[in-house]
Amino acid sequence: MLTISNITYRIQGRELFEDASLVLPAGSKTGFVGKNGTGKTTLFHIIQGHIGADAGTVELVRKARIGAVAQEAPAGEETVLSVVLAADKERTALMAEAETATDPDRIGEIYTRLADIEAHTAEARASSILKGLGFEQDRQNAPTRELSGGWRMRVALAAVLFSQPDLLLLDEPTNYLDLEGTLWLEKYLATYPYTVFMISHDRDLLNKAVSSIVHLEHRKLTLYKGNYDTFETTRRMQMELNNKSREKTLDQIAHLQKFVDRFKAKATKAKQAQARVKMIEKLRPPEAMFDEYAAPFHFQQPKVDLPTPMVNLEKVATGYGDKVILRNITMRIDPEDRIALVGVNGNGKSTFAKLLAGDIPALDGHLRMGKKLEIAHFAQHQMDKLKPEWTPLEHVAEMMPLENETKRRSRLNQMGLTTSRMDTKAKHLSGGERARLLMGLITFGGPGMMILDEPTNHLDIDSRDALVHALNEYEGAVLIISHDRYLIEATCDRLWIAEGGTIRELDEDLESYQRSITSNRDSKTSAANQSGERKLSRQEAAARRAELAPLKGRIKDAETKMGRLQVEIEKIDTQLADPKVYNGSPERLIALGKDKARFAADLTTTEEQWLVLSAELEDAERA
Repeated sequence: MLTISNITYRIQGRELFEDASLVLPAGSKTGFVGKNGTGKTTLFHIIQGHIGADAGTVELVRKARIGAVAQEAPAGEETVLSVVLAADKERTALMAEAETATDPDRIGEIYTRLADIEAHTAEARASSILKGLGFEQDRQNAPTRELSGGWRMRVALAAVLFSQPDLLLLDEPTNYLDLEGTLWLEKYLATYPYTVFMISHDRDLLNKAVSSIVHLEHRKLTLYKGNYDTFETTRRMQMELNNKSREKTLDQIAHLQKFVDRFKAKATKAKQAQARVKMIEKLRPPEAMFDEYAAPFHFQQPKVDLPTPMVNLEKVATGYGDKVILRNITMRIDPEDRIALVGVNGNGKSTFAKLLAGDIPALDGHLRMGKKLEIAHFAQHQMDKLKPEWTPLEHVAEMMPLENETKRRSRLNQMGLTTSRMDTKAKHLSGGERARLLMGLITFGGPGMMILDEPTNHLDIDSRDALVHALNEYEGAVLIISHDRYLIEATCDRLWIAEGGTIRELDEDLESYQRSITSNRDSKTSAANQSGERKLSRQEAAARRAELAPLKGRIKDAETKMGRLQVEIEKIDTQLADPKVYNGSPERLIALGKDKARFAADLTTTEEQWLVLSAELEDAERA
């Protein structure tokens, strides 16, 4: 389907690709990962022909159609459904021609072709895609100008999915979706009949919707079979084996060099020394493999003692002007709470966040906040508060007017910005860099609570891991609105849902909630109808996270070791399967047998440890 051969591309003197190659077969489902700013979106532009590579070629199967989400979402009088239907250009053209054609033969050809492409089911298919992305029937028939920017992007996504191109290019398709929409898209892409190439940093999506991963690193493209977890494990093993081979070769070179240095001046050893020089020239250690640097996040801890409860809501209603969006909210938030707020977009999640942040008032009921409580609110619209012509250093200087430049740069470093980016205007920073800067600025004074509305939209996977670590280190309360299931599962122990015009607590876990969505999207299963399983108290949940973290780490270490040992055993089995090994030195054969026995014994021991640790974890989670 797609063949990329030795492409090189430079932008502003910086190489994004250098002799990079890739082959994607027809029908493959492939995720595209790599650090922010390394060129993933640029490669999509090259594939589409929007820009040309400096060298190399990009080839597609003849007559293959490429589809990508439009950069500008529709915003006119056309209805949502009509915009999606118009994306099938062949059907649209045939329908228009059928109204004016007079030649009986041509009319017959038109209707035969319309039947072949199942034009009679087009409206039902388009409506189904729109419903999966969150559009109920009334919204499908509304003009696109009434939609917000995020919902218009969903229309653009629905349009490209409906058109079913031979090569579907998706660039972070879940950024404008809620959890429900993400789960639908995951299932849709897994059964998409043609080729999918998708940039995403959503682990769950990459684990369930694709069967291969392309990794962009050091200006090269590397294809790995399997989902994201398989890619991560395979790459980790490759790095370990590669670096061990490198160390062994370097040791061999050093040993030979010692002989050369010692005897090169002696006539009796000169020939031997020269022979070793030639051996050194032939030995080429592999390049060291290492993870590209992922800057950490660091949030200032709360500066004041946190009251209990921090926030108390009693039958609160809120909205905009005279329009009530949420009502009858009776909840409380305590220190160290980790809350994930889920629910279909449009049900009031962001409205609730604005209420807590003080951006909109309570219209009814009682809302009580702890004295001196500072709340940091991160949302996509907050990015507009950054001054585009200011550098990060200028933003921080405004908040640290009495400090010297060294301390200001130190604070920026804690936000994860490199020295070169500290003096770059905000408008030229990447989305991930602007998100880091904004998070650092809003938490500057050590807030008692953080509200994060889709914080991972512009972050790569390693940066998301860094955010998880920082949130788990933070001692204040956290409320997260996100479609990122990994983020929720790694940081939150309470689920709230925006549904039916209010906010309430869910007693089920995220996995159960996902199952209820997947099995029946129209079902509004409430926590009260679930099993009466006793929910852990907030204090117990926080303590359990800390208690189980080391145990989970030991289990992961054991799994990594088992994978590495299995690779070593397979390598020996491959050598033993070669008839030539039996014609060589007996000592070599004996050594291989001993190594295999040693690795097998170590594997058995590690597997036993893994079973014990896993049983301990299961018992702890049931307790």
